[in-house]
Amino acid sequence: MSAHRLSDFIKAYDVRGLVPDQLDESVVSAIGSAFAQVVVIPEGASAMVIGHDMRPSSPVLSRAFAEGVAAHGIDVTLIGLCSTDGLYYASGALDVPGAMFTASHNPARYNGIKLCRAGARPVGTDSGLAEVRDLAQWLLDRGADHQIGGADVRTGAGEITERNVLADYAAFLRTLVDLTQPDQGRRLSVVVDAANGMGGHTVPAVLQEAAGLPALPLDVIPLYFELDGTFPNHEANPLVPENLRDLQAAVVEHGADLGLAFDGDADRCFVVDERGEPVPASAITALVATREIAREVAAGRDASDVTIVYNVISSLAVPEIIAEHGAQGLRTRVGHSFIKGTMARSEAVFGGEHSAHYYFREFWFADTGMLAAMHVLAALGEQQRPLSEVVAEFSRYVASGEINSTVADAAAATERVRSWAEGQDVTVDELDGLTVTHESDPMWWLNLRASNTEPLLRLNVEATDEPTMATIRDTVLSIVRTGGPAEADLHDQGESV
Repeated sequence: MSAHRLSDFIKAYDVRGLVPDQLDESVVSAIGSAFAQVVVIPEGASAMVIGHDMRPSSPVLSRAFAEGVAAHGIDVTLIGLCSTDGLYYASGALDVPGAMFTASHNPARYNGIKLCRAGARPVGTDSGLAEVRDLAQWLLDRGADHQIGGADVRTGAGEITERNVLADYAAFLRTLVDLTQPDQGRRLSVVVDAANGMGGHTVPAVLQEAAGLPALPLDVIPLYFELDGTFPNHEANPLVPENLRDLQAAVVEHGADLGLAFDGDADRCFVVDERGEPVPASAITALVATREIAREVAAGRDASDVTIVYNVISSLAVPEIIAEHGAQGLRTRVGHSFIKGTMARSEAVFGGEHSAHYYFREFWFADTGMLAAMHVLAALGEQQRPLSEVVAEFSRYVASGEINSTVADAAAATERVRSWAEGQDVTVDELDGLTVTHESDPMWWLNLRASNTEPLLRLNVEATDEPTMATIRDTVLSIVRTGGPAEADLHDQGESV
């Protein structure tokens, strides 16, 4: 039996574990072999693409994974350093399955794998990841001589080649948002904090001239663009306020029009306005939604036929603004596999999450923080108002942010909150956890969700005003933590759900 227990670090949406304790070359080779047998070959694909971030372990691990795949006669294209949305681009443009080696915002000792089917379609527990995990575990338990397994094995090993797609990725994104602003636009100054992650690789290509593209009316002020998987300056997780402070200070110091912060694999983007104030992700969702609706209408489509997807803990302003622009809002569960699946089924043009993941139909329904950032830059550059005024119309309510409580029995705590809510003039739904909505004055709503990976309950509250939000927040936290104090993180520490 292998000492590696894959169920400890292959979770609902991806692989994420410690190197080398959980992830080493033998483990990822087995996962690659299993991925070939469970996903690549059954899909009828003869090739796949693999990319990696700047972590020291990423090149070696991605090569071992490639060898596990190639053993089944599958050709593998290694695209090397890339952001996660760069990998999605390659999977979509080449129409092949993909694997991205990254642990996103996690500390340097971690690494991981994000897997997708051809066309950047997601692979999660309910769409093949569980089968990949189980087969890889079986291969590891049987030993190296059995890495191929008994599935459809093709004659001869596949070819492993290398290809740089950064310039193609950058050029493609520029076709989706026009940042040239030839008429009445203005030149923007933007500070970008890459946190020593992959934003330092992609921003110079997309927003500057590193990929050979024409210059844009942008002055980019870089922070921590040096690729360094040890993250010497701060964590690559902009959800934590501490990690935004350097960006906020730099925006004010340089008198910049805005600031952008990317996470480690640069698939999420956070926005700071000209005052150094963070812009809520829901406001960005609403802003981009209005632009995408307008583009569809300009192309001759009736607004009522346009669908925008948002999750259960997005601001109430999001569906309100979608409706005000005549489009259809579609509410879904938290998590990229739910968002992507819902978007594909509904042919939605855009989707947004509270965690600053933004999804686009033209990007194979996959998430790309860079494209969302380009929309913000375009919206700001098209007029003369400061960003704080531009986004004010999209920020209508007061939100608590996501608050985590460690609980021994999440179900029991949730039931206590349900019992409290049932005595009030509210509606309750269970699309994702428990959502309670008080629609009359003062408006408030709350969502309480159990984490899939930790003994946590995640609380989000939004209300018309600060006192109402604080009252509901504190009341529910008191109910959740009945039976003893529990530690809370006042901000979510990552992408796990």
